[in-house]
Formats: sequence, C-alpha cells, structure tokens
Amino acid sequence: MEKEGFKGDIEGMEENLESLLQRVAQCRICEKDLPLGPRPVLSVHPDSKILIVGQAPGTKVHATGIPWNDPSGDELRRWLQVDRETFYDPSVFGIIPMGFCYPGRGKGGDLPPRKECAATWHAPLLDHLPRLQLTLLIGSYAQAYYLGAERKGTLTETVMNFESYLPQFFPLVHPSPRNRLWMRRNPWFEECVVPRLRQVVWELIGASKT
Repeated sequence: MEKEGFKGDIEGMEENLESLLQRVAQCRICEKDLPLGPRPVLSVHPDSKILIVGQAPGTKVHATGIPWNDPSGDELRRWLQVDRETFYDPSVFGIIPMGFCYPGRGKGGDLPPRKECAATWHAPLLDHLPRLQLTLLIGSYAQAYYLGAERKGTLTETVMNFESYLPQFFPLVHPSPRNRLWMRRNPWFEECVVPRLRQVVWELIGASKT
C-alpha cells in the first residue's frame, strides 16, 4: 500500500468516526482542481463488514451525494445479489472510493481519482472499521493501491486470480456500462467470478439480509 501522502495535521490525532467523517466532509485539499467543487461521497459505520473501494463519483453521484447511485451501482448490486436497502446499510457495506469527489472529465471519460484522497484519508478511516472482513477492490486504481506488487500484470489477470487474494481482498472489474465489451470477451467473469462473489458476500452478511 502507498505510504506517502498528504497527512497534514491528522497524524497522532485520536477521534471517533463521526468526527473524522465531519473532517472528511470539510476537506478542501484539491478544491482548485475539481470542476464541480468538493463534495466527498462515502459511507462507513463502525460495524461495516464489507468495504467497497471503487474509483471516484461520477456526475450523477456528485449531484445526489449517494454513492453508486447510477447504472454502475445497479450492475454492482446485481453482481452482489443485494437490494438497495442492504447495499446502503453502512453496517453491512462501507463505501470508500479512491477519490471522494468528482475529478472532472478527460478525452476518454472521467479523469482518474485524485491521489490526495486515499493518501490522506484511507488509513484513518480503516482504523475505525474494526469489524471489516472483506474489501472489494473495484478497478485498477483500487487494486494498484491495495495490492501493490501482489497484483498481476493486467487487471484481467488480477481479477481472474481473485481466489489468491481472499479472504482479505476480492478484486473486480468496474461494473460500468463502458466495460460491456470486456464482459463479452471474458464470459468467465459472469460464469465463475460473480457466483463466487455472491457466495463470499452472503457468507459474511448472512441470510437475514433478504
């Protein structure tokens, strides 16, 4: 995992999760580089069992302030086989993207997540999630940050070898509609990875969440 970062005045501070989230909400580290301004979008609880680490909010998520509130989220919930109520229960799923705010748009789509977010906030947030049992690493940015040298040569290889990262991590391709071609070219994902993902997730959250 990356070590360097924008730690500012947060080192050595002891605070509860509520206070930490208030500081995250007020973060302005990269305000000048955000075309729509800062609006950190995340959701965690001290009892979160499964952490979802994606990329960064798109424009719809930025507008609503609700993480994964878009077609990508619909597809992710289908993979997980959970309804919106379960998905948005922070005691079940914590959601911490690599970038907390909409980063803007480039020639090929949204820009990469701002690096400041993970470097500044991920470690302090994870320190407040003592019940965390599994982290879903969605996309190459999350996998690069959390797996480091342990990831394979390509995202496809990393996802294909997901079993080697369990029980701590489960690497996934991003559920964006932009990846439909990848899905067609890699039918093993739907046939093998998605059923295993559902099994692992439901073993953790229990059959009571139906």
